[in-house]
Amino acid sequence: MNDVPGRESSVTTTSFQVDVDGDVVAATRYRVGPGTAPQPTVLLCTGFGGTQDTPAVVAAAQRFAAAGMTAVTFDYRTFGLSAGEPRQVVSVRDQLRDIRTVLARLREDRAVDDDRIALWGTSLGGGHVLAVAATEPVAAVVAQMPFNGFPRRVEGRPLGRSLAVLAAALRDAARGVLGRPPLYIPAVGAADELAVMVGSEANDAVAGLSSATWRNEVAPRGILEMMRYRPGRRVADIAAPLLVTIAGRDAETVGETTRHLADQAPDGRLVAYDTTHFGIYRPEVRERVLDDQAAFLRRALGISADPGSDLSQRAPR
Repeated sequence: MNDVPGRESSVTTTSFQVDVDGDVVAATRYRVGPGTAPQPTVLLCTGFGGTQDTPAVVAAAQRFAAAGMTAVTFDYRTFGLSAGEPRQVVSVRDQLRDIRTVLARLREDRAVDDDRIALWGTSLGGGHVLAVAATEPVAAVVAQMPFNGFPRRVEGRPLGRSLAVLAAALRDAARGVLGRPPLYIPAVGAADELAVMVGSEANDAVAGLSSATWRNEVAPRGILEMMRYRPGRRVADIAAPLLVTIAGRDAETVGETTRHLADQAPDGRLVAYDTTHFGIYRPEVRERVLDDQAAFLRRALGISADPGSDLSQRAPR
């Protein structure tokens, strides 16, 4: 049940920009009511190939804003409304740089309580927030289905298809070295397609991700960097309260790579839902997940539990 029913309708949005190494990163601020008094803030980080205007990210930002915090979304460079060329290139290094730069900008914002900044990330973004929180002082972390390395086997994809995706990644990387345009493949596809993420839910997933800026194509070269990426290796260094949200039937960020993360964190909690990787974005499941995540963030950020009060105030301790 929503702890602040109806408040989503009063959420307002404003756009702003952040300079990252000379490129413009497009961001959006979600907040309830007027004024610029410092508020607890949550920075939302999208998943592989995701953009900030996809329905699930917008719903999360609106839900958290309605729960009494400022929510901030943004597009990684080369995606959505952010600058960067060539387009649709996933770079772990660059995306971590984007997150840290936007986080630094928020710390300078007088409308942000810099002692109460949280990170939220989903899929690849869920892995990113683990990596950033291990080295940055934050007040809370929500890692939703966090990427922490590829599974040994992708359910529903024959070995031959996996090798074909790897070959495409190698060819695309070679094109990058030579300064040629990327060799794009779909981010999401059916099991018999050459795509980064595949499965029986592909059509539903694409429909759920559709937005004004999301494109179902990526440069597969990013897979090579992700093969070496284990953001959970330093989860023990995360001092902030950590909520790890997983899908029990996830074929993309499988339990073998994620279930241990909450146990290894000093203040970690694991919550599992009986759904799939893309199923967690469906409205009927998403609402329950967001309720749990909003309650966790309210507690961690010390936000008053009284919906009729000024939600930006610290709860009594």
